[in-house]
Amino acid sequence: MSDITYLPSSGGWLYLTTVMDLGDRQIIGWNLSRTLSAKATSVAALTQALARRRPTDSLLFHSDRGIQYACGEFTRLLATNRMTQSMSRKGNCWDNAPAESFFKTLKAELQMDRPFSSYGEARTTIFTFIDLWYNRKRLHSALNYQTPIQAARQLTHNKAA
Repeated sequence: MSDITYLPSSGGWLYLTTVMDLGDRQIIGWNLSRTLSAKATSVAALTQALARRRPTDSLLFHSDRGIQYACGEFTRLLATNRMTQSMSRKGNCWDNAPAESFFKTLKAELQMDRPFSSYGEARTTIFTFIDLWYNRKRLHSALNYQTPIQAARQLTHNKAA
């Protein structure tokens, strides 16, 4: 599942794109960009996710209906990796609720009461939040109060058993 959110900075808007594994709620790919181009958002985040985890056949990739997910560059990347595209119903944010919830959590826990002073500050803050806190230490009620990494290990263990 993927989505894009806007983050304020002193130099203008920054765009955070994330790819979440719905099985364990881990953010497996993300990119922070200065533009909303597909290459800088959806393609970059999915490319990182694919480098971290090779999908199995017939993986479903869900997003909203944004142009970054509907464009040829992105749909070709999905097809190359044998992924099936799923998009939210028009005007229905509930179809992408886990991604929206993640962004709400990120903004609330970072206490974003001021713009980032620079792209570098934003990138460092987002890296620390996602890769060092959210995936490794933050407990989730949807995961029986496990972290995403603990849930991933449990899923792997259950598949092997």
